[in-house]
Amino acid sequence: MDVRPVDGAELAPTAERILRALPAWFGIESSLVEYVEDVRRMPTWAAFDAARAIGFVSVRVHFPTSWEVHVLAAEEPHRRGVGRALVGAVERAARDAGARLLHVKTLGPARPNAEYARTRAFYEGVGFLPLEERLDLWAGNPCLFMVKPLD
Repeated sequence: MDVRPVDGAELAPTAERILRALPAWFGIESSLVEYVEDVRRMPTWAAFDAARAIGFVSVRVHFPTSWEVHVLAAEEPHRRGVGRALVGAVERAARDAGARLLHVKTLGPARPNAEYARTRAFYEGVGFLPLEERLDLWAGNPCLFMVKPLD
């Protein structure tokens, strides 16, 4: 597997294909379309198996010291190391740019969901820590903030 920075505008159709194949996570059409548009303009990395992109991650740089994993998705089956490799690439780039924190927002545990329980376990497995769950950020859904120190 090869992970490298990519042009988000070029990757957008592939990102859309991957997101649409994961309706348990990306089943809200308006959000999916917004993610694809975000991929076009945000720093993005993709994981390739030969010449085929099998996963991607896009980040939002809020401050030079704080980067957010905005969207991360990998083709199924999961648990092949694609997400771990993508997070690793973002961590290296963030550190090289002087960032000290990496963070992510995901569905919080106040709304039980098996897929998002796996998502939270993944992020914990790559070193993120739960920071705060907010019930007022996303209409009808709890938002869990998770952080990973890069020092």
